Amino acid sequence: MALNPQLLPNGMPVPFVNEMFVLIRDGVEFEVDKIPGSDGGRLKAKGTIYLSNIRMVFVSKKPVGGFVAFDMPLLFVHGEKFNQPVFFCNNIAGQVEPVVPENQPAALYSVHSFKILFKDGGCGTFVPLFFNLISSVRQYNQQFQQVNTPQAHVDPLQAAQTPVDEMMRHAYVDPNDPTRIFLQQPTAESQLRRRTYQPQAANH
Repeated sequence: MALNPQLLPNGMPVPFVNEMFVLIRDGVEFEVDKIPGSDGGRLKAKGTIYLSNIRMVFVSKKPVGGFVAFDMPLLFVHGEKFNQPVFFCNNIAGQVEPVVPENQPAALYSVHSFKILFKDGGCGTFVPLFFNLISSVRQYNQQFQQVNTPQAHVDPLQAAQTPVDEMMRHAYVDPNDPTRIFLQQPTAESQLRRRTYQPQAANH
């Protein structure tokens, strides 16, 4: 994960090279733990989820303290589960590994638990696309690791190799789900593209 990734003026995450946005979902509530400065480390906010072939980004409707957005690389997500509680709203819960800056010990960074609550409408479009995408990303990463020398640290941007066009074209659209699928990539983003998760590197 990465706290407060770069955002465009319209609130959309600044894309990485070869990143393709798959969907946008408004009206979600997001919970995450171990956020510095929040009450007991646990933070809850309402906002929008962006899902791409590289990551999932939650962007808060209003800043909560110093928290604006939360970036979860798909290759770093694990333990994800779709929950349908009887008395509460449907949600996806899971854990995400931290993106550790170069030359820093991983022991300083801990795994975060997160939850995405679908409080506004259904989730019949979002949930299948999310699980199909994360499964494909892992599959392609496994194939990549088999033909290349295994790396000590997985590059989150390796997920960009996953083909998503077909998946998006054949996605089931639930009329009760306000999720919007990107049939065309946004063009108002200018030519700004990030090249790495590492903050000290030149990103454009």
